[in-house]
This record gives sequence, C-alpha cells and structure tokens, in this order.
Amino acid sequence: MEQFLVMTNVEKINERNKSHTMKISIAIALFISTSYLTTAQTLGKMVAKGKELTTSSSSQSPLSNDEVVSGLREALTTGAKTAASKAGVADGFYKNPKIFIPWPSETLEMKDKLVKLGMQSQVTQFEESVNRAAEEAAKSAYDVFAGAVKGMSVGDGFAILNGSDTAATHYLREKTTASLTEKFKPIVKTAMEKVRVTEYWTPLVTKYNKIPLVTKQNPDLEAYVTAKAIDGLMLLISEQEAKIRKDPAAQVTDLLKKVFGKK
Repeated sequence: MEQFLVMTNVEKINERNKSHTMKISIAIALFISTSYLTTAQTLGKMVAKGKELTTSSSSQSPLSNDEVVSGLREALTTGAKTAASKAGVADGFYKNPKIFIPWPSETLEMKDKLVKLGMQSQVTQFEESVNRAAEEAAKSAYDVFAGAVKGMSVGDGFAILNGSDTAATHYLREKTTASLTEKFKPIVKTAMEKVRVTEYWTPLVTKYNKIPLVTKQNPDLEAYVTAKAIDGLMLLISEQEAKIRKDPAAQVTDLLKKVFGKK
C-alpha cells in the first residue's frame, strides 16, 4: 500500500513537471515567434526604405554644369524682368531710396552754391528729371539685360552657384557692364530728351559758371544717368537673385527648383 502511494505521488510529480516543462516550451516558442515577426517587420521596413531612397536617388540625378549655368541664366533673366518692372514705373527710381539718383557727386559744390543763391526748387526739379529719365529707360531695360545674360560666358557654374547670394549678379556686372553701357546709353539719351532733363540742367550750369572764380562745370549727364540707372537695375536684380536662392516660392520654373532647390 505504501509502495502504491509512493508510486502515485511520483507520477503526480512527473505530471506536474511535464506540465511545467510544456508551459516553458510554449513560452519559448511564443517568444521566438514574436521576435521573428518583429525582426521580419523591421527588415521589411528597412527594405522598403531602401527602395524609396534608391528611387529618390534615381529621380533626382546630380546636377551637371550645363544645368547649373542654365539655371543661373534663368535666375538673372527673371531678376532682370522683375527689376525692369519695378524701376520702369512712376517713382520707381525717384521714391526708392536704394536706387534714387542724386545730384552728381563731382558737382556738389555747384549744388551748394546754387541752393545758397535761392535755386533749391530748380535743383530739386533737376534731380527729379534724371530719375524720371532712368524710369523711362528702365521700361526698355529688360531686352538689353536679357541679351547680356544670354551672351555671358560662364565656365564654372558651380563656383557661382555656391558663392554669395548675389554672386551671379556680381558676375553679370563684371562681365557685361561695358557692352551693357554701350547698348543702354542711347535708351537713356532718348529718355532724357523725353523728360527734358537739359531744360532743367542748362539754366543751373549756366548760372553757376557765371560765378567768379569757380571751376566751370559741364559733366556728361548721359554717362552719369546711364551708369546710375545700370547700378540701380543691378541692385534690383541682385535682390531677386537672393530671393530665388532662399525662397522656394520665387523658384517659379522647374529648372530654378532643380538648381536652387538643392541648396
């Protein structure tokens, strides 16, 4: 009888051990299964991400120098169009302190003496007239500036692209000012005639040159207004270039987005 009871207890212990072992085995299996699924999901995400990156890389191919140069030209052409539209209106120069054309600096002594002689209003009228001439000339500026941009030779587009925010405008000024001045000066001359600049200037210079012991003045007003008008337009172009480089909203064409959107 005692032997039977001992046998029964042993069997019960064995059954409990088997049950415990089975629970452990099930837990291990569940753990392995869960780990496998988690790993599989992670790998799946990694593969998907890799495909996404590969697709993205293939769709956004590296820029070539030709594309960069074309993008720079387009930025400058866009800038020239904006500059001409801003400057070529009433008060485009006259009421914009950034590009306002003042009395010629080399004749400031003349201006001071004329003001002392009671000719302040005539001095002001003359300054307004040269700014009106620049505004009139700016209406025809786009074609001249766009032509200069088109004819501009660019070797290393990346050097300009990676330069300052106004590097392209600086390059344009450096490479085209002489030819630009030659083509723009006749336009300025016509504009000066239209707004009658000399009618305001001649009485002033005549009055001044009659003052005893002064150095006679006869500045080249056409050259002065042409240079100042180009300076003003270049400034407006540089502002637009900087905007295109920084503001995606200003990158109005696919080429501008491709070239400047990568920066």
